[in-house]
Amino acid sequence: MLHIALWNRLLIWAICLAGVVLTAPNLFYARVERANDARAALAEGATPTPEQAAAMAGWPSWLPHTLVPLGLDLRGGAHLLAEVKVGEVYKRRMDAFWPELRDALVAERATVGPVRRLAAGEGELRVQIGTPEGMARAIEIARGLARPILTLTGIGASDYEVSSSGDTLVVALSEAERAATHDRTMQQSIEIVRRRIDEVGTREPTIARQGTDRILIQVPGIGSAAELKGLIGTTAQLTFHPVVSRTADAKATPGVGNLILPSLDEPGVYYIIEAVPVVTGEELVDAQPSFDQNNRPAVNFRFNPSGARKFGDYTAQNIGSPFAIVLDGEVVSAPVIQSHIPGGSGIITGRFTVEESTRLAVLLRAGALPAEMTFLEERTIGPELGQDSIDAGRVAAVVAAVAVVVLMVASYGLFGVFATAALALNMALIIGTLSAIGATLTLPGIAGIVLTIGMAVDANVLIYERMREELRQARGPARAIDQGFGRALSAIVDANVTTFIVAVILYALGSGPVRGFAITLGLGILTSVFTAVYVTRLIIITWFNRRRPKTIVV
Repeated sequence: MLHIALWNRLLIWAICLAGVVLTAPNLFYARVERANDARAALAEGATPTPEQAAAMAGWPSWLPHTLVPLGLDLRGGAHLLAEVKVGEVYKRRMDAFWPELRDALVAERATVGPVRRLAAGEGELRVQIGTPEGMARAIEIARGLARPILTLTGIGASDYEVSSSGDTLVVALSEAERAATHDRTMQQSIEIVRRRIDEVGTREPTIARQGTDRILIQVPGIGSAAELKGLIGTTAQLTFHPVVSRTADAKATPGVGNLILPSLDEPGVYYIIEAVPVVTGEELVDAQPSFDQNNRPAVNFRFNPSGARKFGDYTAQNIGSPFAIVLDGEVVSAPVIQSHIPGGSGIITGRFTVEESTRLAVLLRAGALPAEMTFLEERTIGPELGQDSIDAGRVAAVVAAVAVVVLMVASYGLFGVFATAALALNMALIIGTLSAIGATLTLPGIAGIVLTIGMAVDANVLIYERMREELRQARGPARAIDQGFGRALSAIVDANVTTFIVAVILYALGSGPVRGFAITLGLGILTSVFTAVYVTRLIIITWFNRRRPKTIVV
């Protein structure tokens, strides 16, 4: 009756042990954090300073070292809400298309007559045709310059819509292209912001899209919102270099006038390149995901006239040689030049998936912010306020835990002690799980943990009260324990499932602090049920089988 298979016992204790082991580094947060920072700084093989060596010695690498990331409200830092002016991208897109359209129309001057650009709105190009009778030909030429777009919903659509109004040729971005451009611009902006912030080694930044054209940026540990704005405003460096060779030795001597840079997508691979670039990212006009002649994902790129001339001259003289696309000191790609590439356009092929080609196109366009950002909201949260939040949360957790322990021990005696032990393991499982999944702990998250402490013994109360009812009916202690757990299970599951559903809804519909609360609440429900139903039962059955009491007092 009161029997648990050996493998069940081992599994339950293994889960509890894993929670304790994953929680342990958080008890020495500052020491572990210093050790992690020192090892991250020395990841490229540099000689450690005495301070770094002391920090690493403070927490050996063979010990668990994963910490629960602290959110902005606990660590202090900067909060920004930025709006991306996507309309600028539409305007630049049409400005870049105008020379190409103009040259094509001028080549048909005999039919369409002289052409003149007129004022137009964002995402639209208006061209006055000198010979209205040639409008049909002008429309045909403009449509011939349109290209199919590569999106999941825009298959078969073109990037431009062409129409006429009197003697005016009207070229506008199609709705599918506007949507794709809008999405690419937001992705590019988020990518640039993330790369800029990652460079300074900040921990666990939150960079997320909000609505259609806004980006939420929260960076714990940074000095001020003004400092964060200055960091985001810097320009990423994109350059194109001739490749000398590639190597696996990070300390190889590149030679005079050369550089050795790591590969972004090939760990352990380094490229030796000429220091002077052929073309810089300032001359890159566009990069878009596409397909090559074999229908494999690729990336098309295009330079402005200056870059096109330099790029064309270089490719004509270096057919069969690789050239490196370098972004912020890392080689993004190193394709081989297959032929002379005139006109400033080219294609990068490789073993890409559609997602990888899209990502590479985003990286290539990440030389600068694609559009101006307007900061709608900015806040600086001092570390003192964050520490005050942590201290207040700690006090609340201790008070809640002490109150629960006193109540349980006073109400149920030894069985209350068993419930208290399960409660301690429950807290270890929550913190350990947060560490393992890398979930950021916020002040609302602490509130969720405090609430979990109060709710954690609810299941034990149901079980113990059911055991008391069995004892009142003159049941033996073994049967009372067995029936107490068995008959209370349905009520426990019902109560916790409904609360867990609420936590899921909060996470799905909420954002920021609400999600932090939902995560800890949901995890707390799962661990509470596990510790109450399995851990407490295992502790009680182990005690009962060893002591074999004739009666029990619950």
